[in-house]
Amino acid sequence: MNGAIKCQQISGGDGYATMGDGTQTYLFSFGPLSGLGDIAKGLPGTEFPSIFNAPFPVSTSNYLVPGDPATTIGAAPVGGLMPLLTPAQFAQLNGVYNGAVGLDYDVTNSVNILNISETGTTVTVVGYVPLDLNLRVGNQVVIAGGGTDVPAGYKGTFAVTAINVSNPFFPPNYAFNYTAPTSGLAAVSEPPTPATASFPRSLDGHVDPRQIMDVGVMNGNIPAPLMAINEDDEFFLTLTNVGMIMRPDLFEQHTVHFHGYPNASAFYDGVPDASVAINIGASFTYYYLSPDAGTYFWHCHITPPEHLQMGMTGQLYVRPRQDRVPAGSPLYAARQQQDRDLRTACVSANDILCSNPLPAVNTGATRAATGRYAYNDGDGSTFYNVDYPVQIHGFDPNFHFVGMTFNPEGFADMKDKFFLLNGRSYPDTVSPGPLQTQAADGVNHFSQPLPAIINITAGQRALLRISDLDTTEYQTLASLGIPMQVIGYNAKLLRDQAGNNLYYTTNSITLAGGESLDVILDTCTVRATPSDPSSACTTPMATGTYYLYTPNLDHLSNDAENFGGLMTEVHVN
Repeated sequence: MNGAIKCQQISGGDGYATMGDGTQTYLFSFGPLSGLGDIAKGLPGTEFPSIFNAPFPVSTSNYLVPGDPATTIGAAPVGGLMPLLTPAQFAQLNGVYNGAVGLDYDVTNSVNILNISETGTTVTVVGYVPLDLNLRVGNQVVIAGGGTDVPAGYKGTFAVTAINVSNPFFPPNYAFNYTAPTSGLAAVSEPPTPATASFPRSLDGHVDPRQIMDVGVMNGNIPAPLMAINEDDEFFLTLTNVGMIMRPDLFEQHTVHFHGYPNASAFYDGVPDASVAINIGASFTYYYLSPDAGTYFWHCHITPPEHLQMGMTGQLYVRPRQDRVPAGSPLYAARQQQDRDLRTACVSANDILCSNPLPAVNTGATRAATGRYAYNDGDGSTFYNVDYPVQIHGFDPNFHFVGMTFNPEGFADMKDKFFLLNGRSYPDTVSPGPLQTQAADGVNHFSQPLPAIINITAGQRALLRISDLDTTEYQTLASLGIPMQVIGYNAKLLRDQAGNNLYYTTNSITLAGGESLDVILDTCTVRATPSDPSSACTTPMATGTYYLYTPNLDHLSNDAENFGGLMTEVHVN
């Protein structure tokens, strides 16, 4: 179904964040260990392997790259001490780095040679170990050693012309070819045991733990790193538990639980009773096959009331196959095609759990030339131009304080008093770019990377992917001036079994912790084709600033007056 492989790497540890009224709070939270450049821009940190598998460049003249070797051996520092990189500096060095922190080359890069022979000018080298993990056509190899057993013409630096070559000694992946400068060289009669073939080191999953610790310590984000994948993608997510520098007495395990997400296996569900939990100093790679579009979220499932309260929550959304339909192609036919594949079929007559049947009426809608869709609707009704993740979260400052100060936490008395959109309270919600807080290590960490400001071009549609990760409160969001069309609930299209859309328009929505809604803000009052939301807008709304806020006044104040609370701005430009 044309999916792709996507990768992401995160840390589980601690950190600090700052609220709109200046209050700083301590977090147990997840932080980014890949996609740092994109996350600093408020984008998902989910990357293709070609980007993820890119080791960090060498040191610069001004800073030590995280993970650089120590510079002392019981003596004074060599060349003086230089400051380690902050996460922002780390992301900005040598362009934008979105690879996996700690990814390093394998250690072994040479093998002993068993036999060398020549046919014409083609030299065949046979080693004692498999070469397929390390050697590629075009690599430069250095043939050295061997004393008089190896003729001088065989020695030097050569480009590999073929790998996995048949030979009489070992399987093909033990041998390779290169081109000799001359022909007629003598064959090696005895195994040239002192001879070696050396070639560039390659990536084979080897990691440098110091880089992970240097970046991961005190690197917690709220919300946790954003993830975005497409239906049919295979998603590999690695979690490393780096421990908590502020609570060295705690040996807290962490997991990733994709709330409401259809997992490939219970083993990857993140509920420790049915899978695994990750101890401090350990890593685990979760695997997900994404079959259903929608807005999801994820959190740690170790002592959930505590770890969610402390900030271990993040967002995930899955984009539908319908986005990949060629422009101008019928959407109804594309939706029918999915029902011909048992892996993706959704026929309500056969499956009472089907939540996205074919639309009741074929509207003849075709794939728009621009924009995307929230679901595989088959009628184009979930079309949007831009999308924004909006995570609602609240926390109890007293609970966070005792969590930092070695006191027993009062679960029964937990009561949220600070209320956040994307980890921020107003007016920080409308500040562009990542927000930084100085942590206990004396370094500013960008612990609140995701703005909550919403920008829409007049006449266009914005999809708000709203999720609530509260532990003690219900939350209400109201839109002032722009109607909210609710099209999805808990990652399911609002459609009945007969195919009728059950979307509704409102000025406010209410969610409990663990729920999500897909809401469209349409800044067009009249379209050329009213039934087609992707058609041209003939009468756009007035430009200006609108508001998305909570009508619950005690959730606008962060337990004080003036600053804070659930409010952000919608700019119609």
